[in-house]
Amino acid sequence: MKFDPSHIRSEFPALSSGALFFDNPGGTQVHQNILDEMSAYLTHYNANRGGAFATSQQSDDVINEARNLAATFLNATHDSEVIFGPNMTTLTFALSHAMALEFKPGDEIIVTRLDHDANISPWLQVADDRDCRVHWLDFDVEDGTLQIERLEGMITDRTRLIAVGYASNALGTINPVRQVVKIAHAAGALCFVDAVQYAPHGPIDVQEVDSDFLAISAYKFFGPHLGLLYGKRQHLERLHAYKVRPASANPPGKFETGTQNHEGIAGLRGALTYLASLGERFELPPSGPAITSQGMRRSLETGMRVIQNYERGLSQALLEGLSTVPGLRIHGLTDIDRLDERVPTVSFTLEGRSPRQIAKALGKAGIYVWDGNYYALAVTERLGLEDSGGMVRVGLTHYNSTSEVERFVSVLKEFIAAG
Repeated sequence: MKFDPSHIRSEFPALSSGALFFDNPGGTQVHQNILDEMSAYLTHYNANRGGAFATSQQSDDVINEARNLAATFLNATHDSEVIFGPNMTTLTFALSHAMALEFKPGDEIIVTRLDHDANISPWLQVADDRDCRVHWLDFDVEDGTLQIERLEGMITDRTRLIAVGYASNALGTINPVRQVVKIAHAAGALCFVDAVQYAPHGPIDVQEVDSDFLAISAYKFFGPHLGLLYGKRQHLERLHAYKVRPASANPPGKFETGTQNHEGIAGLRGALTYLASLGERFELPPSGPAITSQGMRRSLETGMRVIQNYERGLSQALLEGLSTVPGLRIHGLTDIDRLDERVPTVSFTLEGRSPRQIAKALGKAGIYVWDGNYYALAVTERLGLEDSGGMVRVGLTHYNSTSEVERFVSVLKEFIAAG
């Protein structure tokens, strides 16, 4: 069966409100599976870990199964390579503290101006603490793509880390992360990938990407507020973790400080089960890369490709619709022939109107969008928009429809016409 959002919208309770949820880059709505899993955990299994009694052992089982599913989702080699935490930002700061112990004065770190600040500030602070140098990889302000051709020229024998986003949470650009990782490894450097914005929109294979670390957030792919950090086992074993003494000396436990969000981890299991169900319920178009994986990995990868294929049409509808709005400028890729290079996250400015004015007007009409910098501070500064309120950001997912896009564009035009 071909995918159509009408097939799954009833499975997302929040969508019954009638609102247009275009605020998805900040957090998606949750599937019913997540509510069921979290409720079941709190009702039947609620306990701390490692006990000799039933609910504690059941908690262990829930967490172990969710970790195994997350490792399968990322195609990690072992589930011990997946660390749970409150969010990507907290996990990245914790990892950066551990990595800082290996950096020496004069070492170099490369960050990009296209990233969320959670993949910039942790490394800037490490550089300050360890007297390292920071180099910035810029992006093309016209199309929002990384100036990847400059990267190799920035690397020296002192480069220790390159931090890059899989996709921009501001402009929607998908970055050539495999190429960045290859360049980093050729220089003997590590690579940290922020995949938070990409994770809801396409399959992730950490073995193929070969990044040393990669972070995602479950609340961006239809799950609960929970962060996940992947790290190659050899790095997680080597790095010194800041932890309490009784905690495990081995990953992932040594990086999971304190009691985790058990009900959220149960909800993650529900989110991943839902994504796998998409791969079992809907067909991929005949064109496109073949999927050779087996079992749950195959279902998850197929489900994400179903989403990816459908969302290309959403991206096209959104870009074409916005192109008809007078005085509106899209910041980032607008070429319909390059949809494979972006996710359906689009930011724009409108002549004579502030981003907050637009967001308020749309909100009153039941259309939820973001305005500001969305923690992509380096992007709005580079575009010269930070002091004028940033941009309006519209982010779509597979539960959105082209009819919603049409309504959004119509309301936006009415707002302009009203003066």
